[in-house]
Amino acid sequence: MSAKPTPFDKAIEAIAAAKYHNHRLETHSDTVSTALFEDLLATCTSLRSDWEQGVVKVWKNVRAPGGRRRKVDLFVGEPTADGRPNVHTVRIAVENKSVITAHRNATNRFDDLREVLGAIYSARPEALIVATVLVGVSPQVLNIPDQVHRFYRDREEEFAETILPRLSSGDAGLWDQFNWAVSHNRSNDPLRTVELLRTLPTRLPGHTHLEGYDYVLLAPVLIDNVNPPLLPRPNELGIDVDSEYRRMLERLCSAYTARWHM
Repeated sequence: MSAKPTPFDKAIEAIAAAKYHNHRLETHSDTVSTALFEDLLATCTSLRSDWEQGVVKVWKNVRAPGGRRRKVDLFVGEPTADGRPNVHTVRIAVENKSVITAHRNATNRFDDLREVLGAIYSARPEALIVATVLVGVSPQVLNIPDQVHRFYRDREEEFAETILPRLSSGDAGLWDQFNWAVSHNRSNDPLRTVELLRTLPTRLPGHTHLEGYDYVLLAPVLIDNVNPPLLPRPNELGIDVDSEYRRMLERLCSAYTARWHM
């Protein structure tokens, strides 16, 4: 464990507290966004100065331009006269995704990230655009939101009293009891997902004429909703999340300072 937890550690803690990962809600994304912005303020004096002086404000789940009207998870920018977000004055946009329950959905998340990138870049090319993705490395996942919880949709009290306390506790009996709700991942699925996500367009600092993410951070996670969730260090994908996260903070601060303080 690193001396200071990353936003992904905090997401894991939130999932453990909730007892399972609900990929249908924005809870994990909000946790990551909050912690990331706090770390940026703590490590980047130029951003902190703008924040304290009211030059920029922060919002979550701001609608992005485009036909499908997707939301940007973390939006930092210059507010309008009445204090609302304006995509044309955005300075930092962060999109948080997860590929955990079924890696066959990785292409959908990839397409989502491409769409958000295009929408933000077309509105303000110099905005810092970031993607983070939790990549599941568990061989199987018990699908609670779409399967188990739905099975108890007319028996919420029974679910809360007899099933919820057993989730993420190591109760292996859940696998047999709800074998029809288990999603299986092939051994090479996490690596294939990582390889796909690494084809997202990125750009070097200062290359704002190119449409690309300023940083894409992939965080391997062990989440199966049966065993306690974990951010594995080390992990089978060879990703050093702590080093990657520090590098991302440094690069974002350097780019922010260069674009709006020089």
